[in-house]
Amino acid sequence: MNRPEFELIEWIRARVRDRAPVTLGIGDDAACLQPAGDRETLVAIDMLMEGVHFTFPSATPQLAGRKALAVNLSDIAAMAGRPTAAFVSVALPNARGMQFASEVHEGLIQLANEYDVVIAGGDTNSWDGPLVISVTVVGEPLGPRPVCRHGALPGDWLFVTGAVGGSLSSQRHLTFSPRLAEVKQLAKMASLHAMLDISDGLAADLHHLLKAGNVGAVLEAASIPLTEAASKSTDGSTPLMHGLSDGEDFELLFTVTPDDGLRLTSEWREATPITKIGEITDVRGCSLHFPDGRTEPLPPIGWTHRLGH
Repeated sequence: MNRPEFELIEWIRARVRDRAPVTLGIGDDAACLQPAGDRETLVAIDMLMEGVHFTFPSATPQLAGRKALAVNLSDIAAMAGRPTAAFVSVALPNARGMQFASEVHEGLIQLANEYDVVIAGGDTNSWDGPLVISVTVVGEPLGPRPVCRHGALPGDWLFVTGAVGGSLSSQRHLTFSPRLAEVKQLAKMASLHAMLDISDGLAADLHHLLKAGNVGAVLEAASIPLTEAASKSTDGSTPLMHGLSDGEDFELLFTVTPDDGLRLTSEWREATPITKIGEITDVRGCSLHFPDGRTEPLPPIGWTHRLGH
């Protein structure tokens, strides 16, 4: 009897290995994890759908699988955490066969190995629809507590890692590196007050951070680091607008005290740059300050999910 689902499971099982904190991975009814001491456990879940988060042939099956894990690793990084295990559920298109399925999982497995994450279980289904991948990642805080969105204080400096804008047009949304190494170094060098990763767009996600902390912010337009794709866009929108609203950047947006900000600015040696882009205020709302002295309100522009009427 042809049992492709179980063939795929065995193919995956042969390519992953259990390691702490996973004591029992793929092959039983549930996985077993042994957390260290009384530390909190972080859990991130994202579901990616063909036609929304990636399309073929601009993506490959490997890159679709890679992105499905990468966005969850980015969420763990945004909590100042370390990922340990992943659980992967897929709805595979019937028409694309075993080779396609194995390539999707190869993208997942390669990225998991790069960041020392165990793929510890999941589920596989097939249907006549498009590819759907749901990944759950488990992790632990690097410090005593995770860093949340709500900790920003008036006077904090606001930083971003890397550069923003143009991720979809340049396909960087498929190949980005989750900022796990960067957040590990940040946690060593500074007390991170508030943090999140940029998925919906810099402006939109900044508003999430400000709302959570009941604070405001002023951004310096000239300081926002833009990618080459954002700077060279010819679609009629300005490079700055791309940087503020494109989304899918998966960079970290975080706040620290001015003293820690000075230390980071002078002592940061990682390959991924960090840039001060503004300051937190005690006045609700967000504004954008331009080099010519103008200050304009900055609304939460960016990606929104459409749920119909």
